[in-house]
Amino acid sequence: MKSNKRPSLTLVAAALALACAGMGSAHAAAKIVINNLNAAGVGFNDTTPATPVGGNTGTTIGQQRLIAFTHAANIWGATLTSNVPIVINAQFVPLSCTATSAVLGSAGATQVFADFPGAPKAGTLYSYALANKLYGSEISDSPGPQINARFNSELGKANCLSGSSFYLGLDANEGSNIDFVATLLHEMGHGLGFQTFTNGQTGATFAGYPSAWDHYLLDNTTGKLWVNMTNAERAASSLKPSGLSWTGPRVTAAVPSVLTATAELRVVGAGARTPSGDMYKVGEADFGPKLDKSPLTGQVAQVALQPDSPGSACTAFNAANAEAVRNKIALVSRGTCGFAVKVKNAQDAGAIGVIVADNAPGAVTGMGGADPSVTIPSVRVTQADGALLAASLTKPNGNTNGTVAKMQRSKTQLSGADAQGRITMFTPDPYQPGSSVSHYNTTATRNQLMEPAISADLTHAVTAPTDLTMELFKDIGW
Repeated sequence: MKSNKRPSLTLVAAALALACAGMGSAHAAAKIVINNLNAAGVGFNDTTPATPVGGNTGTTIGQQRLIAFTHAANIWGATLTSNVPIVINAQFVPLSCTATSAVLGSAGATQVFADFPGAPKAGTLYSYALANKLYGSEISDSPGPQINARFNSELGKANCLSGSSFYLGLDANEGSNIDFVATLLHEMGHGLGFQTFTNGQTGATFAGYPSAWDHYLLDNTTGKLWVNMTNAERAASSLKPSGLSWTGPRVTAAVPSVLTATAELRVVGAGARTPSGDMYKVGEADFGPKLDKSPLTGQVAQVALQPDSPGSACTAFNAANAEAVRNKIALVSRGTCGFAVKVKNAQDAGAIGVIVADNAPGAVTGMGGADPSVTIPSVRVTQADGALLAASLTKPNGNTNGTVAKMQRSKTQLSGADAQGRITMFTPDPYQPGSSVSHYNTTATRNQLMEPAISADLTHAVTAPTDLTMELFKDIGW
């Protein structure tokens, strides 16, 4: 399969979970061409009247979608360099969506190439757009679009994310909706090469070739790179929360300027299991104030069961719960409603902070959502840690035992990074096709564009010191 110019392998790839005729161009250091595949009246051609918003001057939904796409393409075009135009086939189509979760979009490279002049590593797959850049001209004998991208036409309907819509403004002022420009930047990122073509679920390489990514993915529990592992070792590595690190030198050098110290929960007093206290890993919220150098300290109080909201804080607190959490840190359960709803109800009841305990086993992750009226900090813990906290709160005789929690910033650990300061990748257990491995870890703070969900606090930056996406692209050859 090797030759001076290729092999070329047709590929269908997609990622981002929450993830007709017509062309537009974005002109910059790299030219990006948007090929609109929607039929008349649909998607990018939707003629529904729209009021200009956030710098987007379009007067129909379709026009605004294309203007937003061109804006995002210009951001990438101004950041990348390539002699070959990057063509993106794009359309709105129905994708998976429920009242609480949705695939916002999916995108990926259409072909991959190996062993061509200019390839940084031999016997290694590179995405079509990156291969063109490295080769210096069109690399394929059958030229076509380098990226396929689809976006969810169900968004905005009542049964999809409770009616949330794409915000089409260009100013990242999406409020409670979802920033379409950030979504576009994310999906284009996948198509440009932010993905491995190795199957993380089985560990099998694509057509027997490792991906450029595999040279930089390190299992930080075994010290082995993916490129040197067996299929079984890669499959096991993809299920280790915070166990897979990116070793590329450009990303690692930029990590200290981009990521903040990790949040942590320290339990002290009678509820602690050791004299020096217990330290729990936590996920941070996208809403509310961030923890700072001064710990928030308070006694922990668990929200009692209610018939309509069993411990989940999804309704206004009754008198007993309000009295229990007033001036304390409320311990509530995940489930039934959004994280921001729970925290706001606890805040209204007088809590000074909130700990959300997961309702199913799994690794700790962050909390999405938006509510500008939330003014108290909140963190998320695993189901197991939540059970330990709950068990520590009551003595056998029913009296509280004075468990005190400190929500604080670590003095030594960066959020989303391993002990050596390398950013970790998204590796949940169970495996999430289309999301696992090909994203940064959700524990990263500040939130990164290439996490598996679009966070409300994202700007449209793709470079350090705000974002690490372009640093990873430099590692693989852009």
